[in-house]
Amino acid sequence: MADLVVVEVSSRGKLLVGEPYFEPATPLLVDRKHSGEAGPGDLAALRTGRGRARVERVLGKADDVEAVLEGLLVHEGLREPFEPHDVPEPPTAGRVDLRDLPTFTVDPDTAKDFDDAISMRREEDGLRAWVHIADVAAYVPAGSPLDRGAARRAVSTYVPGRVAPMLPPALSEDVCSLRPHVDRLTVTIEFPPFGEPLLYRSVIRSDARLTYGEVARGEGDLPEVALAAEYSAELRRRRFGRGALRVETPELNFEFDGRGGVGRAWLEGEPEAHALVEELMIAANEAVARLLSSRARPALYRVHERPEPQAVLLLLAKLAELEVPTPPAPEADRLPPGEAAALAAAASELVLDYAERSGRGREAFPALVLRSLKQARYEPANLGHSGLASRAYCHFTSPIRRYPDLVVHRALLQELGLADEEQPDDLAGLAGHTSQRERAAADVEYRADDLCLAWLLERRLFELGWDATFEGEVTGLIGAGLFVRFGEVFEGFLPSRRLTDDYYEVSPLGTALVGRRTSRRHRLGDVVEVQVAEIRRHEGKVELALRE
Repeated sequence: MADLVVVEVSSRGKLLVGEPYFEPATPLLVDRKHSGEAGPGDLAALRTGRGRARVERVLGKADDVEAVLEGLLVHEGLREPFEPHDVPEPPTAGRVDLRDLPTFTVDPDTAKDFDDAISMRREEDGLRAWVHIADVAAYVPAGSPLDRGAARRAVSTYVPGRVAPMLPPALSEDVCSLRPHVDRLTVTIEFPPFGEPLLYRSVIRSDARLTYGEVARGEGDLPEVALAAEYSAELRRRRFGRGALRVETPELNFEFDGRGGVGRAWLEGEPEAHALVEELMIAANEAVARLLSSRARPALYRVHERPEPQAVLLLLAKLAELEVPTPPAPEADRLPPGEAAALAAAASELVLDYAERSGRGREAFPALVLRSLKQARYEPANLGHSGLASRAYCHFTSPIRRYPDLVVHRALLQELGLADEEQPDDLAGLAGHTSQRERAAADVEYRADDLCLAWLLERRLFELGWDATFEGEVTGLIGAGLFVRFGEVFEGFLPSRRLTDDYYEVSPLGTALVGRRTSRRHRLGDVVEVQVAEIRRHEGKVELALRE
């Protein structure tokens, strides 16, 4: 079967040749009769098969990072055409009309698909909150070609400046997206000041599309935003009070320079505006999961099982060896499984506090906590969510970009008697597939970030000089060397062969590289001064050396 290969086009005499860009492979001869406008220096997608390869699409110049990011999505098979589909106009009859309720969305600046919206009102006995989620089930019939394609894709994949959506843009960016000042069909979870949540189909009209930055700066004139912040702060206090894990992972952001390069990159900690939305979405997910699990309704749950006691005890031993405060722990053979999660949560609190106070190990130490835990996944059985300290949790709030959320929507609508679409026969198989696709999408997103960082670093060194020195932090290690975060956003690998003063081995607990002769240590969280030895831009890889 013919395949697409992303190549950099070059000429060799009279021949037009495509060098595979993302993976080492044999160069391809290009059929000049079917080369279109492709020429030397272009990045192109070639259709291979019998005879010479044909140019399917010219992506741009190979030295344009945005063309390379598009090429990555093509290379990963994420630019396939969508299945035949209609864009129906479901009736609003029978839905609760909330169009007069003040409503707003809060998303990143670059977002195009708005899954969720929020409404708030202060009443005599407290705050009432509404979480509105796009009613994708009203537009994507179960078992339709588009539904089967969405299940196969499972998630949307986001790389800087672009997205490979799970659903066609006509749905994901338009009729399903909760854009302001237009009527939209939703499923609403209403949280009264007291009592159980109410769940129903609705129609809304968002009054404002806010960004995280706008909310942080206090822009906009919706008093409901302040009410949402007050409500979310209480939800957050309760969540951590019940033992939820506290691990903060800054988000990496990019800005292009308009000339084919990356203008800048920055790490953005979790802003209050993000926490505002997150807490309400967690509450909505829990409300739906509690209802479905209490009624034994088949669905997909988002599960995060409790960590193994031995893994948590090993974490504490590593932190102690790194001189990081740890909570008191029982002997290895006396730690019940139920207490391991609480111990990990307590450790996460101490690690964040220590890293903030000392300025040491801000990346390395929280990463140790995460590596001691099990990986979250989808399951047809409710196994709870340890990281959130939640007894029942599912993904419900992002049906535009995650297929499990759409499955949960259909299960909820069945349970409420509002729809009667059949669920997939093999929920266990679907759970495994969507978990795998989620991990694969994350790998593509990490690779895209690495490519952008390599582009930016090359530009930075052109300005500073290749002998520039950076202060970095050891964030990981293996026998072959050290992983170092430097220059705030960059990460590179410092091979052991470049540590020429000794022969280094990994310490028994894996917290340091230790010299055989000198006993010199390079520990997780240590500060090192490095220089860039090599940038492999195609791969997004950076090799480092210690400062001379």
